[in-house]
Order: sequence, then structure tokens, then C-alpha cells
Amino acid sequence: MKKVCLAAVAAALATVTSAGAQDYPSRPITMIVPFAAGGPTDVVARILAEGMRASLGQNVLIENFTGAAGSIGVGRAVRASPDGYTLSIGHWSTHVINGAIYNLPYDLVTDLAPVALMFSNPQLIVANLKVPADDLKSLVAWIKQNPDKVSAGTAGPGSASHVGGLYFQRFSDTKFIFVPYRGTGPAMQDLIGGQIQLMLDQSSNSLPQVRNKQIKAFAVTAKTRLAVAPEIPTVDEVGMPGFYISVWHGLWVPKDTPKPIIAKLTAAVQAALADPTVRKRLTDLGQEISPREQQTPEALAAFQKAEIEKWWPIVKAANIKVE
Repeated sequence: MKKVCLAAVAAALATVTSAGAQDYPSRPITMIVPFAAGGPTDVVARILAEGMRASLGQNVLIENFTGAAGSIGVGRAVRASPDGYTLSIGHWSTHVINGAIYNLPYDLVTDLAPVALMFSNPQLIVANLKVPADDLKSLVAWIKQNPDKVSAGTAGPGSASHVGGLYFQRFSDTKFIFVPYRGTGPAMQDLIGGQIQLMLDQSSNSLPQVRNKQIKAFAVTAKTRLAVAPEIPTVDEVGMPGFYISVWHGLWVPKDTPKPIIAKLTAAVQAALADPTVRKRLTDLGQEISPREQQTPEALAAFQKAEIEKWWPIVKAANIKVE
């Protein structure tokens, strides 16, 4: 009798879940951006959210929830109800690197369910216009001559801008001061204003300012030049061969989110990334859109696991301190 009751309950729950998935979404969805408004993740999130609205039939609202290099915003998403109405957009730093630096109250792999691997973005080595250097070699020489006067903006300890800066120091044998911000958006404002001298920043955030001649770019941290900015040389071309960093973005939901809902979200991401207008806006920012076959939960899960295995030993060996 007890087995029959349990089976009936299970069947009822399955029916409710299926019905809920069929009705989903019936109200606006929130996408948590774990960085400040105006930063690179915020910019691409808003483009993606607008693209997803068409196939979901609901608005996707952006909530900027900042702090601790994005770990606070990710934690907020982890604690949300697993009903598909809270999404977690993040990248190489928030969903890989932070796990090697912070004592997180959640597990980056088991407490979130993957939705899709979306796009990647190399960094640019940029400086304010007052820096007296015209190429990467002269920039390195100037930093070596002024180690106590040079500061680099970051989105916090362990952020892509911070880890990129640490690698820059190691590759170039230089030293400079790191200045943490709540995101690279506000850091960019201080770079333009001359309060800081350097940043290693995602090209999606820096390219508009480079084009407007508000800052200058020395190199892109990739093997090939950006299609949208072919005038910027690669690190290989200007004396720092092998200095590659690419910040990829993915989308997650809280664990236990029903698979039919995840499937709808994956389809919405794929539809958005196939839209010519969305693709152009992303590629104009230097984003490299993942192939369609990689825009899946399985591809994101496998890639995140591989990145953790690659980067955690390196980051832990760097002994990055949380301020």
C-alpha cells in the first residue's frame, strides 16, 4: 500500500512539473549579472537578454549584484528557487577562478545546472592616454622604470582583470599596484580619467573607448587579431608570445531546475545567438560566438570542468590573497 502511495505521489509531482514546464515562462525572468552596470558582462548580458525575449515571450530583466569578484552575485543565484526564473550569467572568472581563491559557501559545479556555453572574449592590454608608451615593449620598459607609480584596475581579487594582470607581471617581469573596483565598468572610468594607468580588460568593454580615442590598446591576448579591430596586434607579434587569456561566458540556473525548463532556456539562447542583429552586436564587441553544437548544457559542463582542472592549480600556486 505504501509503495502504491509513493508511486502516486511521484506521478503527481511529475505531472505538476511537466505542466509547470509547459506553462513556463509565465512572468518575467531575472538574469543576475555579478558585476557592475556598464562592465563587459553587463553589456553582453543585456544584448543576450533582449535576444532571448523573442522566443521566451517574456522580458529577461537584468539584476546587477556585485562584490567579491562576482562570487556574491553567483551565490544569490545559487540560493534562488529552481524554477527557471533566476538565471546566472558568468564567465571564466566567476564560475572557475573564484573557486580556487574564495572559500565559497556553494559548489560551482554541483549547486548550479548548466544551460549553454555562449561566447568568448580575449583581453586587451590598455592604458590611459597619459602613459608615455606607444607599443608593448616601451610600455613594459616604462613600468619597470616606475613600479611604484603604476596602478592597474581590476574587478577584485581573482577577477579576469586581476588574474590577467598577475600573468602580465610574470610574463614581463614587472611590478605594479592593483586597485580593486566593484567591476571593470567603474575601473574603466578611472582609466579614462587618469586615476589608474593600466588594465587588462575584456575587449568587449575596452574597444568602444579605444575607438573613441579615450584610451590606447597595446595588444590582444590571443593567437589572432580581432576581426573587428585588426589594427590591434596580438601578443605574439609584440613580444609576449603565448600570453593568451580568453574570458568565455556561460549561462546557469540553480540546481534541481526541471530539465524541460532548462531545455527551453537553452533553445532561447541558441535562437538569440543565431539572430543576425544579436550576432553583429556581440561580434562588434570582439566576442567570438560558440558554435551551435557547443551551445548546450553538456558542452558547458564539460568545458567548465576542463577549465577548473587547468586553472585551479595555476591560480592556487599564485597564492592570490582576498582583500
